[in-house]
Amino acid sequence: MDESQIKLNDYGIRVHDHPGQIPADQWNALLAAQDCPSPFMQHAYVLAMHESASASPTSGWTARFFSLWQNDSLVAACPLYLKTHSYGEYVFDWAWANAYAQHGLAYYPKALIAVPFTPVPGSRLLADNEHHRDILLQAVVSWCGEEKLSSLHMLFGSPNDMKAAARSQLLERQTVQFHWQNMGWQDFDAFLSSLTQEKRKKIRQEQRKVVQAGVQFRHASGSEISDSDWAFFYQCYERTYLEHGNAPHLTPAFFNQMQNNMASNWLLFIAEINGRPIACSLIGLHLEAGQPTVAYGRYWGALERVDCLHFDACYYQPLQWCIAHGVKRFEGGAQGEHKMARALLPVSTHSAHWLADPRFAQAVSDFLKREGKGVDNYLEHLDERLPFKRNSP
Repeated sequence: MDESQIKLNDYGIRVHDHPGQIPADQWNALLAAQDCPSPFMQHAYVLAMHESASASPTSGWTARFFSLWQNDSLVAACPLYLKTHSYGEYVFDWAWANAYAQHGLAYYPKALIAVPFTPVPGSRLLADNEHHRDILLQAVVSWCGEEKLSSLHMLFGSPNDMKAAARSQLLERQTVQFHWQNMGWQDFDAFLSSLTQEKRKKIRQEQRKVVQAGVQFRHASGSEISDSDWAFFYQCYERTYLEHGNAPHLTPAFFNQMQNNMASNWLLFIAEINGRPIACSLIGLHLEAGQPTVAYGRYWGALERVDCLHFDACYYQPLQWCIAHGVKRFEGGAQGEHKMARALLPVSTHSAHWLADPRFAQAVSDFLKREGKGVDNYLEHLDERLPFKRNSP
């Protein structure tokens, strides 16, 4: 489908089948002005998803990006995908799809405002003001109705996104992730000293096992990550998926574009034995004025098994780096209650949902109210198990 345009009062809504049809500089300028920008919403990132065929119609992700224009100025935009399944989303709606099927209705295709395969909270509705954000979302909902889609889902939205969703009467859903906050520790030992004796002892034991296995770590960021480092990373990344019986979501071409166009947003830890690489973890970075302020645990893989290596490569090494570089927050990705033992604490993440059929919309609304109470109780339970000493943060 070619780019199409819908006239809406004094505005023009354009629907794109390729993110490259939206000017990168204007998209990124909007992103920089949002309440929760992240590198995973940069134009180069979503473009790489598309051009690398990682998110494509073949894999069940058909692009329909939306942009809102006032004269020649881009005033709002968002990624949108038509989905033929619910894989790669991390906010699970399989039960909703099954309910549709049991009533002889088609749940797919559905519409998704999200970043493919990337469960990172952040701004989804890019807009220069609240009014334009509302117009954009209302236009998307209207378009979904005209296309006779079953539903629209906005995943891992920012506070401003969720306020717009509430104004448009979308249903809110709450999930839980685990994030680490930097409390100003001088070094990793100071951080460990803030933990209870049990948790501190466990982390030191796990790191000791890795050292005793002869493992040493090195890290590289930006242009320091060599071609051979990227190649080794992909070998590990691919192995992780194949061991679970699946092909990897992201193609080598995607990471080639990351190396070429977004290298500064990546940090790679490589575990070696006698100089021979055996495992690695790739960390995303959000930069402000060229300095990292947020780190994101993204991908991991190993060619050899070493006890506790995963914890060291994916948590302890990145946390040491974050403390040394003054990074404010480390986000550990989707799910994972075990992360609390590593001082990643529970936080609420949010999504918004619109269902075309009013009967199912009511049923889902009732379900989300019950689920929300359960999530609140779960968070209260987790708050009783925080890993810090009583006099620590």
